[in-house]
Amino acid sequence: MTILFYIVTIAISVAMFLPFFWSLITSFKPSDEIFSMPIKWIPSTLTLEHYKAAFTTVPFGLYFWNSFVLAAAGVLANLFFGSLSGYAFAKLNFKLNKPLFRLLLAAMMIPGIVTMIPSFYVLKHFPLIGGNDLVGAGGNGFLNSFWGIILPGASGSFAVFFMRQFFLTLPSDMMEMARIEGCKEFRIFWNIYLPLTKPALATLSIFTFQAGWNSFLWPMIILNDPNKATIQMGLQAFSYNHQTDFGPMMAGALIAVLPILVMFLMLQKYFVQGIAFSGVKG
Repeated sequence: MTILFYIVTIAISVAMFLPFFWSLITSFKPSDEIFSMPIKWIPSTLTLEHYKAAFTTVPFGLYFWNSFVLAAAGVLANLFFGSLSGYAFAKLNFKLNKPLFRLLLAAMMIPGIVTMIPSFYVLKHFPLIGGNDLVGAGGNGFLNSFWGIILPGASGSFAVFFMRQFFLTLPSDMMEMARIEGCKEFRIFWNIYLPLTKPALATLSIFTFQAGWNSFLWPMIILNDPNKATIQMGLQAFSYNHQTDFGPMMAGALIAVLPILVMFLMLQKYFVQGIAFSGVKG
């Protein structure tokens, strides 16, 4: 059984790795070998022309920077507000604690596509923003701005739930002792409990950064200025007139993968700890 298990596992791993390997090889193949039959898994020559095309066809560097700014801002917002809300749900006994948390869980079950139109309407008609008057008319609100991407996801339901589960694993004795010493509630959260949540924060950072970096539909709806486009929107430029330029697209896609890969490798130790300890208590 052990040998069969390893055989099946290796076969599944190879099957899952093949698309990535094909993308990697395609990004270095000459254009005339991309769809040659039979498939050439090893190109006759290696070329960087597709990587050059990726940065010359569109301002790929600018798109890369825009995506990084949006993803990093989403991470910082979710780490702060998510951990703050998670601490409140886990450690503070207030009247509406459980009803609000149940409402949060219900919100997690609603598909994002359902709230997309209401979110768009709120952002467009936000009062006194983007040329709008006091009743939200006359302008574009947060449309075509990075804030229209950052604000709706600044404190995601998953971030609050995830941090709440981690805070539940921490003892409450430290909080009681700090209160006796006269510490304010925010200082207890910031100086005592938050430093203990590094594994959870690292895990949440990876999830949030990946979601923000890979986001395509919402930025496509909100951002109309080409100079504010993200890297995922930039990849669309290689598909035009019902044709796809696979070489530069594969090169751009691999470049787009690098930040997530580097971030995971840097935070891998904390990521494993966060998965192991979060969700122990309900």
